[in-house]
Amino acid sequence: MTLMLIILTLTILFFVWGKFTPDIVALVSMLSLFLFGILDLSETLSGFSNPTVIMIASLFIIGEGLSQTGWTALAGKKLIEWAGKSVPKLLVIVTFGAGILSGFVSNTGTVATLLPVTVSSAWSIGTMPSKILMPMAFGSNTGGLLTLTGTPPNIIVNNTLIDSGYDGFSFFEFSLIGIPLLIIAILYFKFIGFKLLPNRKTNNKPVDINTTLHKWIEAYKIENDYYRLRIRSVSPLLDTKISEWNFENDYQVNIIRLKRRHPNLLKGTYQFIEFPSPETEMRYHDIITVKGDTEAINKLMIKFRLGLLPAEPVKDELRNNLINQEVGMSEVLVTQNSSLVGKDIKLNQYFNRYGIQLLATSRHRKPFIEETMRVEAGDGFIIRGQWQDIEQLKNQHENIVICGSPEGMAKTIDNITPKSYIALSALVLMIVLLVIDVVPGAIAALISAGVVLLTGCVPINKAYKGISWMSVVMIAAMIPMGIALQKTGTAQFIANGIISFLGDASPIYLIIGIFLLTTTFSQFINNSATAVLMAPIVVLAANALQIRPEPLMITVAISASTAFLTPIGTTTNAMVLVAGGYKFSDYFKVGFPLLLLFLATTALLVPLIWPF
Repeated sequence: MTLMLIILTLTILFFVWGKFTPDIVALVSMLSLFLFGILDLSETLSGFSNPTVIMIASLFIIGEGLSQTGWTALAGKKLIEWAGKSVPKLLVIVTFGAGILSGFVSNTGTVATLLPVTVSSAWSIGTMPSKILMPMAFGSNTGGLLTLTGTPPNIIVNNTLIDSGYDGFSFFEFSLIGIPLLIIAILYFKFIGFKLLPNRKTNNKPVDINTTLHKWIEAYKIENDYYRLRIRSVSPLLDTKISEWNFENDYQVNIIRLKRRHPNLLKGTYQFIEFPSPETEMRYHDIITVKGDTEAINKLMIKFRLGLLPAEPVKDELRNNLINQEVGMSEVLVTQNSSLVGKDIKLNQYFNRYGIQLLATSRHRKPFIEETMRVEAGDGFIIRGQWQDIEQLKNQHENIVICGSPEGMAKTIDNITPKSYIALSALVLMIVLLVIDVVPGAIAALISAGVVLLTGCVPINKAYKGISWMSVVMIAAMIPMGIALQKTGTAQFIANGIISFLGDASPIYLIIGIFLLTTTFSQFINNSATAVLMAPIVVLAANALQIRPEPLMITVAISASTAFLTPIGTTTNAMVLVAGGYKFSDYFKVGFPLLLLFLATTALLVPLIWPF
């Protein structure tokens, strides 16, 4: 037990120190338990097959599916639209929206999605991001308490209960306390917290995707070059292949995209051929997006009897018709040391070999309109392609710069596609399976994650990138710590200490004591690690006092998500630190009153909802 206490103490100290990442600390701690003979091999590695870990990894994939298919971007956009120009309204809506969204998407994913649009909206309505971002982060932490899968501590305490022979919590049972706490957080920030939040100026005025498109239009003179033409029933193009007409050489026109009325669906629905190939057949009522100058387009329309569709503003045309979750645009700049410098290339053919379309070229900040060029340093290209192809282009050549993050820009696209509904259905499927309890939670999450992957809502490589492996590995490596605490009697020793100190008092004081102990840990230690440490101790304490463990375990879940006093308590707090220009003391100043409100609410409501 003495050795166990030493390892536990050192683990906590290394977590607090922050010199090493949490997953490394947890792995070293896990190995120490094996090397000192406290755990055998199967116990040491048991965390990596634990249902909790499998479920959390699956939830990251489901959340990535919602993000990649436009749901989280759409939710963020709608929240900001509802807020209008009112700063208090924006604060309330962002806090509420972050809370609701984080009930189904990871807290980190929620903040990552809402962060750019929130910063942009704060600037646009004349306030600093520091007035909005901390409420968003705290709202996402609180919103995790709305569902069983909202945050890892919920899953950890639930599985600990089941492993101890008790019934677990239902999917929405956490919302009985999560909804009141979220309402309290919203009211607090509206009437008290807003006055405590700093109005700190930062230099992070964002450049969103629309602003980026506007910049490209100005720099590359992308004006009057893009048209949408409809193939009429009398057009000679009807039922012919693109390769038969040699549009690029004979007519100086490129076909960028083809929109076709889908033959197998109801009238009015469409399919999109984002990159028409030479073998693509053109059919009646196809809408082709073409690039070419006005004279060339006029000749094309007359010769092939094509109808011209009403034009949108150039920025809207690019935004609405050429970009979606799978296909995007980016700017490529050639540096002095690039292998492209000095090469003569046929521009369209060169980029086509990588599955990428060339939309515009610039040299010396002026449009370059020739078809062939000898590449110089500083040349720029606006390209369109699959997001992964744009990312991979950089790997084909050293010393070219892909401006912006195609991967990040893809997540700002809020177009809803059939895959979007599949991703949402996968989430609903998981919730239904959890509610009716036909399969274990980890299996329900795996099934839904499998639907997201097999239907292509998220490519495999993006799915793996979407998983927070640091969190998954840390939780898996900390689970053996819980086993060791019980095996060595250390958990019972700590539980006895809690009992001797609070055992004779009212159970409400026991809730307060557990809340304070857990929240203290959570200010410096990852909330998942805190829950792993506290859950087995609390179950033992409840058994010794012969009271039901549910109210105490709910208290652990709540207090593990109350890291309001420091920027290092949760990833979400750290994510808004720089963006909001916050200082360490800002978190304590704003978070301490909210923490007291959560403590009081927990002490009052938990015993009423989950009697001892």
